Amino acid sequence: MKSQELIELQHDLLQNIERNLPLIGKRCPMIGKAPDDFTWDYPKADGYFWTDSFFTGELWLAYMLTGEGKFRNCARMRDGHLKQILDTPLWLNHDLGFEFSLAAVADYKLTGNQEARALALRAADALRSRFNWNGHYIVAWTAGTEGKEHAQKVQGKIIIDCMQNLPLLIWAFKETGVSSYLEVAKYQAETSHQYLIREDFSTYHTFDFDTTTNEPIAGRTWQGYADESCWSRGQSWALHGFAQLYLLLGDESYLETSAKLADYVKSVITPDLVPVWDYRLPASEIQYKDSSAGAVTAAGLLALAEGLTRAGHPERATAYREFGLAMLKALRDTCDISTKQGSQGFLAHGASHVALAQNKNLPNYADAMLPYGDYYYLEAVLRAMGMHSLFW
Repeated sequence: MKSQELIELQHDLLQNIERNLPLIGKRCPMIGKAPDDFTWDYPKADGYFWTDSFFTGELWLAYMLTGEGKFRNCARMRDGHLKQILDTPLWLNHDLGFEFSLAAVADYKLTGNQEARALALRAADALRSRFNWNGHYIVAWTAGTEGKEHAQKVQGKIIIDCMQNLPLLIWAFKETGVSSYLEVAKYQAETSHQYLIREDFSTYHTFDFDTTTNEPIAGRTWQGYADESCWSRGQSWALHGFAQLYLLLGDESYLETSAKLADYVKSVITPDLVPVWDYRLPASEIQYKDSSAGAVTAAGLLALAEGLTRAGHPERATAYREFGLAMLKALRDTCDISTKQGSQGFLAHGASHVALAQNKNLPNYADAMLPYGDYYYLEAVLRAMGMHSLFW
């Protein structure tokens, strides 16, 4: 994408956010209502979902760009919900990084708000408390009230999404100097690399450990096509996550891991540069696209390019930057609905959970707007425009 195209895209996204402020209010978008209905569904009243802070993150990015108080004020309308998350044990899981980096940490970084800082440190404490010090992994999900079968599935499970939650721990270490935050982040990254990334740099969605011995069992999928397939959004979480770890910690091994994950994407992505929801999906299956995987990948490629520039590899940086810009343009050309009348989001054709969609006749879970796709789309635009001080 050229500079003028990026400026126009940023303008359209900011206008969409501003237009929808009174419609969304203090609610937290969860998923688009239907493939052709560009309005949001939300968690139940006084409910919770892991996506609760992505629109908040958009608001803080808008405030960062404009300095307009309406974006800040609307973001802070959700602070009570953040407190409720921390006060509700069954809502605590590894997604605390998504929820608090894009909300409380963002507020503190942009405004110096000490209450936001305290909230974010509480969240970092809760995330750190999920760490298994013997197995060196953060337990992803909580064995709650869903029954014994669910508890057996989740108690020794890590998932690739957690790479996006580690910056909260690194931020807490830099704020406090308490080394255990950093230790947990590094151990989780090492365990993820060892067990979630295959030799060809495709990824498992999840990996299970024996809850008694902490011995590794096997890679599994939760949202991909099959255990040995490659869920495209999971690949994007890893690519972006390892690039971000390099930008935060300066360890070039993270940078090289991100580059190899990106090389795998480049080797398998369809010519239109919008990921199919699983990179190893058989041709006989419906080829649902996942614009959210495209947005996270584009943002990750641009973060990778920034890291390679810092590390003194300008030619490699240019190649990954061009790939990221090409993916961003593909999203703009084929999935962008930001200027469509009545649209409350940015991107159509997001695949949240295709297996669930097919098993329970929920078409929007295979093809709809997704708040995380929207957030990373805006983040990718800002990275492409040379902005580096984001909330991770």
